[in-house]
Amino acid sequence: MQNNNRKVLDTLVSRTKIYLALIFILLVILCIQNIKMIYPSIAIYIAIVGYSYYTNNKRKSEISETLQELTLTVDSTAKTSLINSPFPLIILETDGTIIWRSSKFTSEFANVDISTYIDDLKNEIQKDIKENIKNNNRDIEKNMTIGQKDYKIIGRYIESKKKKKEYMVILYFLDYTENNKLQKEYQDSKSCVGIIMVDNYEETMQRLESEEKPQVIAEIEKYIYEWTNQTNGILLKKEKDRYVYIFEQRYLNFIKEDKFSLLDKIKEINVKEKVQFTISMAISNEGETDKEKYKSAQVAMDVVLGRGGDQAVIRENDNYKFFGGRTQEVEKRTKVKARVVANALQNLIEESKKVMIMGHTNPDMDCMGASLGIYRLARTLGKNAYIVCETQTPSIESFRKTLEREAEYEDVIINKEVALENIDEDTLLVVVDTHKVGYVSASELLEKIPKIVIIDHHRRSADFIENATLVFQEVYASSASELVTELLQYVEQKIDLKTIEAESLYAGIMMDTKNFTFKTGVRTFEAAAYLRRCGVDIIQVKKWFQSDLQSYNKIADIVKRAELINNTIAISIYDGKEKDVNVVCAKAADELLTISDITASFVMGRLGEKVCISGRSIGDINVQIILEKMGGGGHITLAGAQVEGMTIEEVKQELIRQIYEEVGFEDEEKEKN
Repeated sequence: MQNNNRKVLDTLVSRTKIYLALIFILLVILCIQNIKMIYPSIAIYIAIVGYSYYTNNKRKSEISETLQELTLTVDSTAKTSLINSPFPLIILETDGTIIWRSSKFTSEFANVDISTYIDDLKNEIQKDIKENIKNNNRDIEKNMTIGQKDYKIIGRYIESKKKKKEYMVILYFLDYTENNKLQKEYQDSKSCVGIIMVDNYEETMQRLESEEKPQVIAEIEKYIYEWTNQTNGILLKKEKDRYVYIFEQRYLNFIKEDKFSLLDKIKEINVKEKVQFTISMAISNEGETDKEKYKSAQVAMDVVLGRGGDQAVIRENDNYKFFGGRTQEVEKRTKVKARVVANALQNLIEESKKVMIMGHTNPDMDCMGASLGIYRLARTLGKNAYIVCETQTPSIESFRKTLEREAEYEDVIINKEVALENIDEDTLLVVVDTHKVGYVSASELLEKIPKIVIIDHHRRSADFIENATLVFQEVYASSASELVTELLQYVEQKIDLKTIEAESLYAGIMMDTKNFTFKTGVRTFEAAAYLRRCGVDIIQVKKWFQSDLQSYNKIADIVKRAELINNTIAISIYDGKEKDVNVVCAKAADELLTISDITASFVMGRLGEKVCISGRSIGDINVQIILEKMGGGGHITLAGAQVEGMTIEEVKQELIRQIYEEVGFEDEEKEKN
């Protein structure tokens, strides 16, 4: 070690001599050009030599002491190991100055400009040193790619005895390249399990002629086999409409980049009867065994089917990533499920002492209409029922004023605190117009009440309320009010709706269908007809949706300032700070869709600390998929989101990025916008 120390000191002295020689030459040149500079140059050179002598001796002393510190606590064998370390070794100051390097370090990085990497290390060390020393942690562990190799860098801070609170660092560079390759190969070779399912197989096949069925089935299977062969996967036909798909995880990125092109190929199958086939796909890599991964894929498939099918999902690290979903939900013609659910709901209510009804935060007319419908059902069955509503939103302000004039509902609408005080083990909780844990009016009730019923028409999301006793989630339905109206018709007990209850249900359907324009099926009109027979005053319902002139002017201004993407998608920002920002944004998004050539619209506004987004579409673009990536949800034609921690301009740019990713406009069009 002494010889090594001597080498370090000799190197330091030789470098100093070179610097002094260069300075001397420069001063001689200066004196030749200007003879008057001889005496000043001599004085300057003597000063530099003196200073160099002083600093050099001081530096020698510090380096000697530092190296001595490293060797005092180890025996001769350890000293030899340090000098002849098989790993690259370096000692440097926290400012990046290299004090000593091993011969292995020099040879390892002979063909690499190591200075850049040392600078990066220096910056990280300087950033971490104060916090680490404060926590009495002097160990260093970092990963870095140098050249073509991956290194794990381990080391320790060493305090200088000469200067208190100053540190040097000793670092070992361990080559982890092969180790990382093996780890990656191990991860890539793990299996992923998928499920592929033909949507509405039985119902769709019934609409085909007998001679067409084998041909269509063969064509579907041909596309499925061709697509799975791209990943060298194994495909097993489990049932006539269901396949199990197993492949290595190394192909997962390929599938993501491909965006499940199989979805579109299946829809291109030409059938004379104008029957469109769609499939649903779910892939998971969660679980230690293939059996666990298959169960995880089954859960993911339930989510996909709950969202209306015709889409794919990848479940990875407990997160869901959705693809596709551009086809409108098909209205189911059979009402068997509605009858079964109505009977089951009646039994659950009769078995309970009281019923709590809860919708989503910032309730709208659909939420309130569905809540009042379930309230009337519970009261008809002789049970006490309460509607948990935390906030009063401007969108239902007119309705609430009308409701307050009805004495019966004075103590029916309660807040979260009152609800928590009145629940017991025989309480039934009915959640309407939402199925998301983070979106309900009072999430605490989900933990306190064991019996839960969900009635919703939104596409299923990953944040689903688990362990519900009964779920009536039909994505074909226009609204939760439509579903509740169907249930009221099929319970055994005759339900006599009050006028305001029938009107609130009718208003809920009207609101979500935009006056029976969007997502309106045969069953929607049947529900509306039933409510009309119950005494709905359409003029009264219309009054609940009226806007004042000031609000209309706000909407007109938002429409005026809208920007167009690809000449078909409108984006606008509302600068107001009123409490009804989300309502204004929603109305403005609706208004933008009335303009020709506009296929989708998005309006953003600041709602407290959040940025709210209202998205609307005529069906060509799935606004749900776009806003779901920003934390929201909804339907193909109607969706919303609330984003935290970003400025409204940042949200706008992220929204544009998601639109391009989903819709796939040309790059040059993207640059223009």
